[in-house]
Amino acid sequence: MWKPQLFVPVMATPNGTLVHPAYFLLVGIPGLGPNVHFWLAFPLCFMYALATLGNLAVVLIIRVERRLHEPMYLFLAMLSTIDLVLSSVTMPRMASLFLLGIQEIEFNVCLAQMFLIHALSAMESAVLLAMAFDRFVAICHPLRHASVLTGPTVAKIGLAALARGFVFFFPLPFILKRLSYCRTHTVTHSFCLHQDIMKLSCTDTTVNVVYGLFIILSVMGVDSLFIGFSYILILRAVLELSSRGAALKAFNTCISHLCAVLVFYVPLIGLSVVHRLGGPTSLLHVVMANVYLLLPPVVNPIVYGAKTKEIRQRVLHMFSQDDRMGPHGNESSVTYFILIGLPGLEEAQYWLAFPLCSLYLIAVLGNLTIIYVVRTEHSLHEPMYVFLCMLSGIDILISTSSMPKMMAIFWFNSTTIQFDACLIQMFAIHSLSGIESTVLLAMAFDRYVAICHPLRHATVLTLPRVIKIGMAAVVRGAALMAPLPIFIKRLPFCHSNILSHSYCLHQDVMKLACADIRVNVIYGLIVIISAIGLDSLLISFSYLLILKTVLGLTREAQTKAFGTCVSHVCAVFIFYVPFIGLSMVHRFSKRRDSLLPVIMANIYLLVPPVLNPIVYGVKTKEIRQRILRLFHVTTSTSDS
Repeated sequence: MWKPQLFVPVMATPNGTLVHPAYFLLVGIPGLGPNVHFWLAFPLCFMYALATLGNLAVVLIIRVERRLHEPMYLFLAMLSTIDLVLSSVTMPRMASLFLLGIQEIEFNVCLAQMFLIHALSAMESAVLLAMAFDRFVAICHPLRHASVLTGPTVAKIGLAALARGFVFFFPLPFILKRLSYCRTHTVTHSFCLHQDIMKLSCTDTTVNVVYGLFIILSVMGVDSLFIGFSYILILRAVLELSSRGAALKAFNTCISHLCAVLVFYVPLIGLSVVHRLGGPTSLLHVVMANVYLLLPPVVNPIVYGAKTKEIRQRVLHMFSQDDRMGPHGNESSVTYFILIGLPGLEEAQYWLAFPLCSLYLIAVLGNLTIIYVVRTEHSLHEPMYVFLCMLSGIDILISTSSMPKMMAIFWFNSTTIQFDACLIQMFAIHSLSGIESTVLLAMAFDRYVAICHPLRHATVLTLPRVIKIGMAAVVRGAALMAPLPIFIKRLPFCHSNILSHSYCLHQDVMKLACADIRVNVIYGLIVIISAIGLDSLLISFSYLLILKTVLGLTREAQTKAFGTCVSHVCAVFIFYVPFIGLSMVHRFSKRRDSLLPVIMANIYLLVPPVLNPIVYGVKTKEIRQRILRLFHVTTSTSDS
């Protein structure tokens, strides 16, 4: 079996030729097989989702709650932001390792991940030190607290933490790139760390060891020393207080920060000790590394949420049913919403429902045909067509979640939809759209591997891995969109209950609320950027790499390679163009009764399910031949 060249000569040096690996291999949990890794990925993904939502909640609450615009909470917002980025740098890669078994990480990507992990850890350490300084001033010099830690001073401290983390760890990738790697290329963690990579070198690592030790002492060491010293001063000041109640109150303001310090430094020290004393690729290595990266982002928002009264009250307020009260304390009277057909075309709606119904039937039959053909034709049991089956299944579900209700509006003027039914439909539409976007990204990855690394295609995209990608797409779509109905349920609706579409969308429903919808707006924007936006960016990047590879081929090979991508490119445009159009209409349309938003919404939901099977049926030779053969067999049977 073909293997990519592992060690690549980079340049000649006075000490010999510099050799770098093309990639490193990350490890999961030693001693556990792929099946166990697969199931362990789900609690891992759950913890990542918990960390993301928890830290986002802390940042949003501090942003919208003016009472929390104080130094301690501003530092907490910085801490939550760092935790968000730190977990996002590692957890998606770890999830792909556990879920899909993808161990390879390119040399330069590994160095970039390593730099981000170490730099962000240093920034977190600096912010924890700043929070200790805040507690010291607040308890030991309370009258000077407001003048010492002003808003601009807090912002400067945050920038200094950012600059220090960047400057200290910027040399690490360069002093690793000067080393030669000619032995094993398997790192002992699920992500890249400096001390882990340098051990794989077969040249002198004295510079790396000395600089690494210097950084640990001058960053983490100094920070922990100052934090310890600040708490000694705080303890001395508290013990001098005459009132026991005042002493308890002062200690209580420090508990959350002390927990955050222990949650950060104990795993860090444990990981450092394990690296010095533990054997290679030991189970202890991997467990400590995962605890070090995952524990602080998960625990910090829980600790601050539980121990900080203002944050706890705001969280309870966000999710309490009392929040669905009107501005004067009256219970929201909205038990249903009213959907609209086509504004200005009410008389023609009955007849327009017939072509709409025909399109729905075409979508269902077309996608069912695709699934049947791929299922029964063994030559189509390849990653691209398995992904196409997933796409067809999603298209059937997404059109079925909305079209029957739309036809009931057009034919029977049944415009009402129950509040909870609307939220269920909204969740189904948004989550299925997120899943479809992920599948389109997976199809782009399939084309990238097939064209840019054809000899590795069969080993990278195996059938079990394709199925795992499909399951990951479902989990991702459901997890990202699950908070939307919860955020809607907390809002009061005391004005109009008329929606501007023939089905329920988050951005449409939230506009009817008579309360602050900033949480909904911000979370909706985060979902759009982290799901649809990120997917479209990665799809574009994959096609840039494909284009770069194809331009180096012969003209005949170029035509053949482009021919395998045409159907997918069409599917991408069919999905993203109506989606972007609908988003633009929602942002810039002033009139709620305008015909344009309704038309764009119907195109967004109906066009992809109708066109995708047609495009793939026409452009894909194997599917086209199978459909024609299926029709021919049926005809022959009836004739006989």
